[in-house]
Amino acid sequence: MINIELAQRLKEAGLAWKPALGDRFAIPDRDLDEEVFVLSNMTIEVHTVPEGQVIGFNGTTEWALDDVEIDETTWLPREDQLRELLGGTFRALRRDAAGYAAEIDLLGAERSFPASTPEQAYAAALLHLLASINQ
Repeated sequence: MINIELAQRLKEAGLAWKPALGDRFAIPDRDLDEEVFVLSNMTIEVHTVPEGQVIGFNGTTEWALDDVEIDETTWLPREDQLRELLGGTFRALRRDAAGYAAEIDLLGAERSFPASTPEQAYAAALLHLLASINQ
């Protein structure tokens, strides 16, 4: 799993979250930075209200949360989600003694993004991709 800091960088780079069951997320800046929440259809669900989408904590007394706006959360995408977000630019994930490297091809330019875990390598490649889109 990527850490909250890397997930926050992806969010700031423009990564949009379309919440789905099983997605993990954090709620930074509320003394909950170390907690990871998971969307489920029993306890934590996305509700659409006139003001937008909120995440509702059904039947929970933990941290006295009723709901939180999507904008106040940070999505923690899984390895498969990060790879899928790379789309057609993704070429390979390679492993060596130093760790992993996600390889992408962006407009004919091949790039490699080394990291200690596959998730971090995919996230680094995705940050690069988002930066190139937002130029």
